[in-house]
Amino acid sequence: MRNLGPVLADAWRLFKPYFFHSSERRLALTLLISVGVMSVVQTELGVLTTFWSNLLYDSLQQKDQHSFMALIFTWLPLPSGWFMPGLLAIAMLFILVGVTQLFVTEYLQIRWRRWMTGDFLQRWLADRAYYRISVAGDPEGVGTDNPDQRLSDDIAAFCGAGGNVRPGTDTLSLLLGLLSNVVSLFSYIIVLWKLSGRTPVFGLHIPGGLIWVALLFSLGGTLLTYLIGRRLIALRFFQQRYEADFRFGLVRARENTEGIALQGGEHEENAVLLRIFGAIRGNFISLLRRILLLNATTISYGQIASVLPFLVIGPSFFASRITLGTLMQVNQVFGEVQGAFSWFADSFPTLAMWRATVGRLATFDRAVRSAREAAAAGIQVHDGADAYRLQDVALALPNGERLGAPLNITLAPGIDTLISGPSGAGKSTLFRTLAGIWPFATGRIERPAGRTLFLPQRPYIPIGTLRHALCYPAAVADIEPDAVRRALEDADLADLVPELDQPDENWVMRLSGGEQQRLALARALLARPDWLFLDEATAALDPDSEGRMLVMLKRRLPGTTIVSIAHNPAVAGFFRQHLVLDGSGGTLQAAD
Repeated sequence: MRNLGPVLADAWRLFKPYFFHSSERRLALTLLISVGVMSVVQTELGVLTTFWSNLLYDSLQQKDQHSFMALIFTWLPLPSGWFMPGLLAIAMLFILVGVTQLFVTEYLQIRWRRWMTGDFLQRWLADRAYYRISVAGDPEGVGTDNPDQRLSDDIAAFCGAGGNVRPGTDTLSLLLGLLSNVVSLFSYIIVLWKLSGRTPVFGLHIPGGLIWVALLFSLGGTLLTYLIGRRLIALRFFQQRYEADFRFGLVRARENTEGIALQGGEHEENAVLLRIFGAIRGNFISLLRRILLLNATTISYGQIASVLPFLVIGPSFFASRITLGTLMQVNQVFGEVQGAFSWFADSFPTLAMWRATVGRLATFDRAVRSAREAAAAGIQVHDGADAYRLQDVALALPNGERLGAPLNITLAPGIDTLISGPSGAGKSTLFRTLAGIWPFATGRIERPAGRTLFLPQRPYIPIGTLRHALCYPAAVADIEPDAVRRALEDADLADLVPELDQPDENWVMRLSGGEQQRLALARALLARPDWLFLDEATAALDPDSEGRMLVMLKRRLPGTTIVSIAHNPAVAGFFRQHLVLDGSGGTLQAAD
């Protein structure tokens, strides 16, 4: 598999934090070692079964009913002084170990997924990395296209705890499979070496002859499987990406149903979604062709492997050099050794899926790290000043285009400011920079202490009850119920008071744009910030309502300094000073 080293390095970086650095590391390692030990025990039980089958078939060949019944129900004494347990005892051990291993494995998987999801979420949301990634992406271009898929599907696929995860395709299953095959190889190869000493290969006495046959056959199958299946890695990678793009398109259509309906955009929306789905179909057909060829190869390989031992040692049996029991044991052990040698070939489709998952998660992880490092190295922000001071603050777009000359302005507390300027002058970008989230700015900003609240033109309404949406981002328990009711009434949303605690509803779809903006203003009343920045946060209101809301804010929040972007000249009288962004560095002037 090409570039296996970097893939394993990426997988190790994803694997290591939980098992070696988390607060759960002792329990995690204990569970991991436990499932590993149980995997080894199952392998050794399999080795024991080969000797049991040897004795069983010999008893059949010799028509020894007593030995046969003992091997099934009790145990059979051996000439060495040991005894061979019966089938019932071996089966009970297999069941006990297998069920316990399955439970412990799945328990470990869900704990690992919970921790890994929490870790990724914390780092993705820290330092506003999620925002930088959304506006800037990452240099590799493949790890940030659908963060929701990375955080949900890919972590589940990597850890192995999820309803849509195919069994055996996760990291832990592959690790246990590899361990089991390594142990099987060493355990069975010893048995096969001993059997090779008394079992001629094609009539010839070759030291370890059966091992060499298994090795050569497995190498041939592995090489053939690799040559046919290597393209599966890229095809699996892009299949997941195209599926996520299609889901994202459907979600966008669902969230913008009114806009699509009002503009009659159904035909175009259908064409866009079908075009995205076309990429899924085209990639899937390529994937299907490759899988068909690979399956034909592996099935043929498996069929040959099932009869190869009989072809190799059959002549010795017919020449009465070996017993039926030895023949069946050689067949079983040969199959295990050949299977261990062929693990890579047999697991290639699974490894291709796993490698694609590791690639997406590792790229996303690097993008998050880069975003947080860039946030630390971006514009200099110093808190604790007595006002907002911008010193040589240059704003730019993600493509590097500058938005006018550097800004050198001061926004003093107690002086409400209106910001205006032509479209594209950088008004909203200035707000994002003041909030400390815009990654494409340079210079120095001094920010005052105290609470600050930024309200965008399109408010964010989280999932949950209306009370939860109104209190956001504070906890519902931290806000007095009477304060919530008064805030709705002051924002002209008194009719919604009876529905504050109704079961979760899609408030984004139910509320109009103006109602959503008034809900955000009510949220500001509850937050009572020292500074309130309104990024066209009243643009969806009619002029009378807009003026009424500004009067209400000034009355209810007398200690709050309001800085607003607005295009309605009628609101200019509500502000003491006016900042015009005209590309020349900004002009700050007293209001008329």
